[in-house]
Amino acid sequence: MTDLTLFHIAPSRSSIVHWMLEELGQPYELRVLDHKRGENREPEYLAINPMGKVPALRHADVIITEAAAICCYLADAYPEAGLGIPLLDRRRGPYLKWLFFGPSCLEPAVTDHMFKREDAPRSALGWGDFDSVMNVLADALRPGPYLLGEQFTAADVVIGSGLRWGMAVKAIPDRPEFVVYVGRLEQRSALKRAIERDLSLANPEG
Repeated sequence: MTDLTLFHIAPSRSSIVHWMLEELGQPYELRVLDHKRGENREPEYLAINPMGKVPALRHADVIITEAAAICCYLADAYPEAGLGIPLLDRRRGPYLKWLFFGPSCLEPAVTDHMFKREDAPRSALGWGDFDSVMNVLADALRPGPYLLGEQFTAADVVIGSGLRWGMAVKAIPDRPEFVVYVGRLEQRSALKRAIERDLSLANPEG
């Protein structure tokens, strides 16, 4: 029996949290929803996440949604894993910035670029413009090996997942900084385990 249950669709944004859980090293349960059958839109799941989206994490009697928020929560809940930055550590500011840069800047900039949405005024967009997002990320990753230097954190799970996805669908350019960083992340045993399990879930007969 475990206190951690991830409501999951493979592959999807919940794959971010799946990787995070593997990095955490704690026992957890995957509750896999069938997206084709619309299980994420059924009343039972809407009672957990009214948005009808994954991921959602149940930790004992607490429900958390939104991938970056879940990763932040897990890093704080299990500090022994070394995936977060303590509250009074001055590095927590940059750590939180990168955690939330993923869903608030990287993902919307990439999806707008990918789907060729009509341009809106730069001042109206929280992420500014696609090129700025790419340049800011490249500058941050250049020193390496991770966003906060030598320490791998939940912020790398969030940003790394966004870059892996964007590069896989050819929506993010193969800039040297991104290629090196993503290649380094893909050597992590936790990510390898999460990818392998997601592949088996997505192709149960394959």
